[in-house]
Amino acid sequence: MAMEIQESNLVLSIKDLTFGYNKNKLLYKDFTFSLKRGELKAIVGESGSGKSTLYELITGELIPIKGKIKVKKAVQIFQDPYSSFHPSYSILNQIKDVAKLDDLDGYLKRLNLEKKILYKKPHKLSGGQLQRCSILRSLLQKPDLILADEPTSALDNITALNVMKLLIQFLDRVGILLITHDRDLAKWCSDDIYYQS
Repeated sequence: MAMEIQESNLVLSIKDLTFGYNKNKLLYKDFTFSLKRGELKAIVGESGSGKSTLYELITGELIPIKGKIKVKKAVQIFQDPYSSFHPSYSILNQIKDVAKLDDLDGYLKRLNLEKKILYKKPHKLSGGQLQRCSILRSLLQKPDLILADEPTSALDNITALNVMKLLIQFLDRVGILLITHDRDLAKWCSDDIYYQS
């Protein structure tokens, strides 16, 4: 299960992680990884390679066969923004369910979002707008670590680039672990890349 980290800048520490759904076919064997505030690192691999499984291990949804995972406060940004919001409620109400609205206007400005769209339901927004709302919701929870699971895969290339540029500007307060199959995206934005096969 995920444990708290004491070091001030370290937001994620994984040591000698071993895991597999089948013990004869391990997804991770003695995997060691660390991430600090201000860093963006990427795990790159094709579907089924175990990228999303790593997030479930970090959040404690799965238990490793062996190894230690220590993590500070983490939030997730999912690949499909429409499935990450309930269709029947306004964006603002769904954000208020999980976060305080401290410095909301400042975040809206940095994310290039108009406040009025927060009063709309998810289907009224474009994919790019909704993914920026997802980032807003995550940041308002004051995390130390953002787990970004294919956050741009449902967006066109230009919108995807803009969303990543907006996300990167918050590295002054968080560390970001990006999971993606897009090697070009990972090379463009990451401090380090780990290839998962």
